[in-house]
Amino acid sequence: MADTTVKVDSATRDRFAAVAASRGQSVRAYLAELAIEEENQVKLGRATAAFREVTRAPGIAEAFDREFGGLPAASSASRAA
Repeated sequence: MADTTVKVDSATRDRFAAVAASRGQSVRAYLAELAIEEENQVKLGRATAAFREVTRAPGIAEAFDREFGGLPAASSASRAA
């Protein structure tokens, strides 16, 4: 894949560089990983919303609980809600 340039202010560049360095990564590798993580969060948010929508139908939540033993306890560390 071809390289490109993204213009950000120097403070933002320095923040990205510091985070990348603390993880032992290059800025390029860190930003690539960050993009994947953010895409996954968007997908998880959509899936969560879809799940919540379908479980509002009468009897669906009860059927899910019978089949799968209910939902796991909510994690306070979860970003997708």
